[in-house]
Amino acid sequence: MIGIEDCLFEAMSIPGALGAILVDHATGTAVATRGLPDPERSAGGLSEAFRATQIGLALSSPDGTVRIDDMIITTDQGYQLIKPMETPFDGPLLICVRLDLSRANLGLARHRLQTISRQLIAS
Repeated sequence: MIGIEDCLFEAMSIPGALGAILVDHATGTAVATRGLPDPERSAGGLSEAFRATQIGLALSSPDGTVRIDDMIITTDQGYQLIKPMETPFDGPLLICVRLDLSRANLGLARHRLQTISRQLIAS
C-alpha cells in the first residue's frame, strides 16, 4: 500500500520519467504533481483527452461501451502514459507520466504504472 506522494515518487522512478500527475478525472483537477510546469492546465487537458478518447471508442464499439486500461500518446517530445484508476477514496483518478522519447521503455513503464496503480488502490 502506498499513499499519493509515494505513488508520484514511484512514477518518477520509472526510467525516462520527466513528470507525473494524479488527476481527479471527474473534475479535471490536479490532486498531486511532480515535474510539470503547469499542473492545473495539464490536469484539465489530460482529463479531456482521456474523456474524448473514451467517448470516441465507445461510439465505435459494437455494444457502445469500452474500458480503457491505459493510453499512450506519442509526441515529437516524448510519450504520455495515462492510466485510469477507480479508487475507494477519491473516485475516478488518472495517473499520467510524461516520458522521454529516447530513454523510456514503454513496456516497462506500462508494467510499473500498473503496479503503482494497484498499490495506490489497495491503500
